[in-house]
Amino acid sequence: MTNNPPISKRYSEGMATRRQVLGDDHVDRAESAKIDFDAPFQELIVEAAWGHVWSRDQWTRRERSMVTIALLAALGHYEEVAMHVRATANTGATREDIREAMLHVAVYAGVPAANHAIKVVKKTFDEMDADGTGS
Repeated sequence: MTNNPPISKRYSEGMATRRQVLGDDHVDRAESAKIDFDAPFQELIVEAAWGHVWSRDQWTRRERSMVTIALLAALGHYEEVAMHVRATANTGATREDIREAMLHVAVYAGVPAANHAIKVVKKTFDEMDADGTGS
């Protein structure tokens, strides 16, 4: 990449939080796949999602994890649901927490959204159990 903007304090904080939540392997893969085209988008994600929101002290990582999974499921962003279910190994959200979040999705966002998200969550749990990252 040719155009590297200066790294802000918020970016540094966000990257540290992103690594704590998603793990170094995931972040390293995302960073190595970054090109000039999506670099501004990746910077936005790190600063806004991870620096401005996930780094706040008002909620625990567990709470943020549950809310994030529910919102992603409600919006039908199932690849992101799977990514954040994997991240629960680092956030402390339990399978019971995720189950409760899916019940909220069913009631407030609709049964079809929750039904599909539950399939994604179950598959992700199976993968986590198989690779030893599940609890």
